[in-house]
Amino acid sequence: MTDAVKRAAEILEPHRATIDRLDTILVYTLAERFACTQAVGKLKAEHKLPPADKAREAEQIRRLEGLAREADLDPEFAKKFLAFITEEVIQHHMKIQK
Repeated sequence: MTDAVKRAAEILEPHRATIDRLDTILVYTLAERFACTQAVGKLKAEHKLPPADKAREAEQIRRLEGLAREADLDPEFAKKFLAFITEEVIQHHMKIQK
């Protein structure tokens, strides 16, 4: 291994450690979020509410677009990520209602 490759590996190491830590935070945060949405799904089922709430989804998209801009994150990426999560939540809510 050349000195340049060794140096690059040394520089990469703390970045990768940070990425690993952030991935852990993301997983635990998503788990907490899904636990909360499961409770929402049960409430919706008990009260015969629809699994999806388009007004709430639109509000969340606007809110997260703003947060993404503040965080210097591509708002389109944030919207796609939220859409993915929302679709999964709706699927969970539909299963609860059966």
